[in-house]
Amino acid sequence: MDNHEVANPSVAAVILAAGLGKRMQSTLPKVLHPLAGRPLVGHVLAAVQPLGVQPLLVVGHQAAQVQAYAEQAFPGSQFALQAAQQGTGHAVMQAAPLLQGRLELAQVIVLAGDVPLISTVTLTALLETHRQSGAKLTVLTAQAPDPYGYGRIVRDVAGNVAAIVEEKEADAAQRAISEVNSGVFAYEAAWLWAHLPLLSPSPRTGEYYLTDLLAMAVAEGGAHALPLGLPGYYETQGINDRIQLAEAEGRVQETLRRRLMLAGVSMPDPASVYLHIGVEVGRDSTILPNSYLEGSTVVGEGCEIGPGSHLLNASLGDRVRVTASYVEDSRLDDEVEMGPFCHVRGNSHLSNHVRLGNFAEVNRSTIGDHSAMGHFSYLGDATLGQHVNVGAGAITANYDGKRKNRTLIGDNVFIGSDTILRAPLTVGAGASTGAGAVVTRDVPAGMIAVGVPARMLPKKAEPPSVE
Repeated sequence: MDNHEVANPSVAAVILAAGLGKRMQSTLPKVLHPLAGRPLVGHVLAAVQPLGVQPLLVVGHQAAQVQAYAEQAFPGSQFALQAAQQGTGHAVMQAAPLLQGRLELAQVIVLAGDVPLISTVTLTALLETHRQSGAKLTVLTAQAPDPYGYGRIVRDVAGNVAAIVEEKEADAAQRAISEVNSGVFAYEAAWLWAHLPLLSPSPRTGEYYLTDLLAMAVAEGGAHALPLGLPGYYETQGINDRIQLAEAEGRVQETLRRRLMLAGVSMPDPASVYLHIGVEVGRDSTILPNSYLEGSTVVGEGCEIGPGSHLLNASLGDRVRVTASYVEDSRLDDEVEMGPFCHVRGNSHLSNHVRLGNFAEVNRSTIGDHSAMGHFSYLGDATLGQHVNVGAGAITANYDGKRKNRTLIGDNVFIGSDTILRAPLTVGAGASTGAGAVVTRDVPAGMIAVGVPARMLPKKAEPPSVE
């Protein structure tokens, strides 16, 4: 979205996404590591988006890769480059030139791109609390079960936030404090622009820390804090290594499963089901153990998925049964049944009441209503009409070494077991092939193709005897 399309131009969201993430031990930027099918920074962007603001990402390590994702997933995002990562304060300094000219801008929220469980509800509460408090700066805090490594929130005798003390600088009493800095802040924009230049580099690291602004706000009587309880700690927890990523995955999966079950979906063993954000499943459907529903998958009502099925960007109608099979980038209409061990891919389309036997594979093909495909069979680049029967072991030989060729099969066709259909060719309506036939040319409607290579006979005629 362009600036003039921003629904809430009085607020800007700055997302810090420049870090390397050394502890991830990965060539992939930390903020692009997936969580429930969405990169970490994508979760943060999704939480910010309902606020109606235009997000500004500060990028650095592998900036082009991070920017490419954000532009594709959240059009209208802005970017500032932090070429050398010199701390959180330095990161916001890089964003400042893009925001200072906005006369309508009143508040700025700053959050990290590696805090994926932050919610829109919490960000809305932060902004509302900040506005009502009249503070220049409001920090989001949380109660940590183990505060080790976090900056502690020190309050004065009146209960007001007085300082953020980092772990290495805290004394014994301060280390005992369980209220910690989440790294999420709301600022008055004009105050932020005036005070950012006042930050000094840390004598220990040479970095500019955003938390140092709190002391300035306290000195001016303009600091406030919004505390979250213990559950809020998990919402504000950053991801620094693979262990924390796995822990966050577990929390997200539990939320997604509960949401589906409360909407009428059965899961006999919820812990064995893996879901991506955005997956939809209709009521009275059952997801059996060890099943994966990923990408933009949508499942209708009364379906049975699994056990051991994998759906990726699949669209299923109602009363579909997918047993121990893989469906990707394809559409299945009502009352399709398949499995076990089928594979449907390549933007294929199975119409109503289609049946696939075990170990059947369909690729870039369309199968018409009430058609059936036997086990150990393969259809590639094929279009089948209605009431077609494909026998066990039958295949379309669609690749000639240079290009993929199509096979067209009309209504009411019977393809015998172990038939090879060498594309391109057409099998007319009502035609058949004999078992083991190798068909290299079109089969006219109502005819039967038998032999190797196949010859055409009237369908009602008996093939000649072989002495």
